[in-house]
Amino acid sequence: MGFFKNLFHRGKKMIEPEYDSGNWDEVIYDRDDLQIKDSSQRKEYVKGCLDQIAEASNELENLQFEYNMVTSYLMDMEEIEAIPAQDKSELEECAKKIEALEKQQAGYKERKNRMSEEKFRQMERLESDLQEGYEKLTKAEEYQELIKRDLRKLDGEKQAYLFRKRELQRMIEDTRSMAIVCTAAVILCILILLALQFGLQMNTKIGYLAAAAAGAVAITVIFIKHNDGVKELSLVENGIGRIIRLQNTVKIRYVNNTHLLEYLYMKYNVSSASELGKSWQQYIEEKEERKNFKEAEKELDLCQKELLQILRVYEIKDPMIWLHQTQAILDKKEMVEIRHSLIIRRQSLRRRMDYNKEVIAAKAQAEVKDLVEKYPQYAKEIVTIVEQYASKEKGA
Repeated sequence: MGFFKNLFHRGKKMIEPEYDSGNWDEVIYDRDDLQIKDSSQRKEYVKGCLDQIAEASNELENLQFEYNMVTSYLMDMEEIEAIPAQDKSELEECAKKIEALEKQQAGYKERKNRMSEEKFRQMERLESDLQEGYEKLTKAEEYQELIKRDLRKLDGEKQAYLFRKRELQRMIEDTRSMAIVCTAAVILCILILLALQFGLQMNTKIGYLAAAAAGAVAITVIFIKHNDGVKELSLVENGIGRIIRLQNTVKIRYVNNTHLLEYLYMKYNVSSASELGKSWQQYIEEKEERKNFKEAEKELDLCQKELLQILRVYEIKDPMIWLHQTQAILDKKEMVEIRHSLIIRRQSLRRRMDYNKEVIAAKAQAEVKDLVEKYPQYAKEIVTIVEQYASKEKGA
């Protein structure tokens, strides 16, 4: 705390403050309301001045550190510009490589549709099984479509057989009804003929023959049709039974293949073979890019070490910062802009340092000295407060 040490040994002229209520940057010391005889107020006022000095001192230390950094950076820039042409060419070559490699890495990181880390690790675990798994899944899906096609075909045939069965059943019922009707008609004809023969004494031999012949023909036709219907119905029912057996066999294959598909989908965390194929292709591309990224990372590390080595040869104080300022090494305009920016920063730091040193600290020092001079009866007490404060700050 140099300000406390030299508080009564510096003969700086006190700067009279310009009182302006609208200027918040101006530090003003006003003793109009200070009751100097009051020990508590006096002590508090002196400590307030010392706090201002301490704060200015701390701020100066921080500003000095930043100022030294900026100055060092500017000196490094001058050293870099003074590097001989041959080494400068090597330095620029390193900078070009670093920029190209950083762009390559940035391109990888910013690429859209990158595979997630979780998905990549999953595919990596299954890598040795992916080719076989894709083929197995493709075959299973194709086989599933064939099974579905067979089931649809069998279901269509079954419906056709069932329709034909209903038709035959109706026909058989119809032939039975027709046989009863024909028999009843023949009996009725015979009764009528008997009535004509015995009631009217008519000759009905031809009628008997005609009725018998018609009845025989009709019943024969109906019988044949009925018999054919029964035979065909038997064949249809056998066909339905055969189709049901085939359906059961195909359904078993369908269920087994469905379970296989579900397992494969779960194993590879996909919903189709095409999705697995896309994931597989994406994994191959991702793997290649990650490999290139790692190689570029290694090459970038080597280039950065080479750049640092060249800079250290020329005793650049902070070579690490130039790893992120390669554009300035390659482009003189960029170097000029950075230098200009640093100069402005240094000027700003210088103004702030002067303000804290020449205005804040100096005013506070002058105020304490003025108190000692105007009120000598309290001088010893004020000096004691200053020493105690300085000792406390030094211990902290």
